[in-house]
Amino acid sequence: MQISQEHPLQRLFHELVREQFSLRAHVYDADIAEYVSRVLVDFADVEHLYRIRNAQGRLLEDVAEMLVESNPLLNASSFDREREVRKHVGDFTLFFSGFFPELVASLPRVRWPSLDAVIDYVKAGKESYAVVAAFNLFEYRAEAPLFRRLSEQFEQCVFGLNLVKHEIEGLQSGSQRRLRTDLGLES
Repeated sequence: MQISQEHPLQRLFHELVREQFSLRAHVYDADIAEYVSRVLVDFADVEHLYRIRNAQGRLLEDVAEMLVESNPLLNASSFDREREVRKHVGDFTLFFSGFFPELVASLPRVRWPSLDAVIDYVKAGKESYAVVAAFNLFEYRAEAPLFRRLSEQFEQCVFGLNLVKHEIEGLQSGSQRRLRTDLGLES
């Protein structure tokens, strides 16, 4: 599923990210805001959230498994594969840390004995974006500075995404109240 630039979801995420990142999270970088809003739109499709597969075709849901898959000394078939998987790990950990911090915090209790129970999502995300930024030659040269800044400002981006989540919850709550009022269930 490809969501167009004109789609309301694209516009909603772009506006919320831009507003919350600049006003409250102190991320004054239009390129970061644009990138993060595209990640949100992309991850609206759960198949994109869980798109990384190992060499045998098995879907990887754990960050620890994705990190193994990204390592050219272990499972990654090429440096391009390392970059692809590391970019996804950065996006994945940013998304989960920002939108579902309570889930990330509870991983040691609910996912034991999974390796993700001992993975620091923020550290894994920062490191993954730094690895992607290190690919600064040829076709990746133009994108490398963005990923360096994403790595450096990872925590602020997590905070900004958490603010976006709360804004979305507020919008949902207001819409639900209006619907209940319109249906005569509330006055």
